[in-house]
Amino acid sequence: MLIPIKDVTPAVGHAHIAGWIHEERDLGGLTFLLVRDRTGILQVTIPKKKVTPDVLAAVKDATRESVIECEGEVKATEKAPGGRELIPETLRIISRAETPLPLDVSEKVPAEMDTRLDNRYLDLRKPRVNAIFQIRNACLRAVSEYLWDNKFTQVQTPKIVAAATEGGTELFPLAYFDQEAFLNQSPQLFKQMLMSSGFDRVFEIGPIFRAEEHNTLRHLNEATSIDIEMSFANEEDAMQILENTVSYAYKYVADHCADALTTLGLTNFKVPTVPFPRITYREAIEISTAGGEPLVFGDDLSTAAERVIGEKMGTMYFITEWPTSARPFYTMPFEDRPEVCRAFDMMHPRMELSSGAQRCHIYPLLIQQIKSKGLNPDAFEFYLNPFRYGMPPHAGWGLGAERLVMTMLDLNNIREAVLFPRDRHRVSP
Repeated sequence: MLIPIKDVTPAVGHAHIAGWIHEERDLGGLTFLLVRDRTGILQVTIPKKKVTPDVLAAVKDATRESVIECEGEVKATEKAPGGRELIPETLRIISRAETPLPLDVSEKVPAEMDTRLDNRYLDLRKPRVNAIFQIRNACLRAVSEYLWDNKFTQVQTPKIVAAATEGGTELFPLAYFDQEAFLNQSPQLFKQMLMSSGFDRVFEIGPIFRAEEHNTLRHLNEATSIDIEMSFANEEDAMQILENTVSYAYKYVADHCADALTTLGLTNFKVPTVPFPRITYREAIEISTAGGEPLVFGDDLSTAAERVIGEKMGTMYFITEWPTSARPFYTMPFEDRPEVCRAFDMMHPRMELSSGAQRCHIYPLLIQQIKSKGLNPDAFEFYLNPFRYGMPPHAGWGLGAERLVMTMLDLNNIREAVLFPRDRHRVSP
């Protein structure tokens, strides 16, 4: 039976392993193979005078990144990775890799991002890259676990839709039989419809599509969004769920991903403290202006402004009480200050991670707000009908999974946090 490499110790005595040849060194009388599987790296030591001719023949034919299996005695040695080595009694090449390789999996020779993504199947073999996705897996599991424990029902909403979530033009159209349809940019409208259906609390982790012509280190055209909606709740209730979800994910990663964090060099990984600080939009533009990035009420926050505010805050934080004019039509304005709405953004010092709000559940007001955005209510009939037959007050948010992982692991490029990125220039592999 095959043994995961991380479980191979001298105490095992005899081990049968399989994996990829990470590195090879021939020192004349000795050959060393570093063999890698998803759990770690093991040194296979081949003393040429002590192994069989079949083993020697296989080693001679082996190339880096070939898939092999071998079986033999495990011994302790201080010079080998992990303090142990395997002396093979048998060694077989399962799949021989061609040479030269398109990129260096050992990362001794760095590769540009385009080269890495063109050969993503090889790039993902790198221990550092693999560690990112072990942590992403743990992070999304933790999010689901926390929301399940807090009585949210997991749902799946359509990704082919007839109308834009916010009436915008940043959509991917597609031919859908005899009519035009679009790839959905958000599950927002469907989440709200479920509040009318009595689901009370829902969450979804799924793809979203934005036809934005960005070419930055923080934008994708296909991303994974973590969304919730909850009934009989306001924006403060939604913010509490959000900060607790994020903090829980960090703690889960800290508790369950020590090896992956070490591989990434994150030995001082910190779990953010809740509650996160809250500042109003007006306070945010004051901080930005004082920091040399002048803004006036109604302006969106530029990347430079976010950087100034983030440096001032120094931790994750919320920006609340946004201008109604700057937020989508479904956001609830304050009754006594209609120019301001019950919206929030959750910010990492580097960038925005999440947007949310208490939603407008009052049918006439919703119609009025749709019209105020220059949109036609008739285009949203499927969405508006539930508001005519009993809609509870509700709130929710959307959180970018890639941005969460990117900032959690201090990655420079968001493409590192997604297996096969889709941006304005890349649709393959």
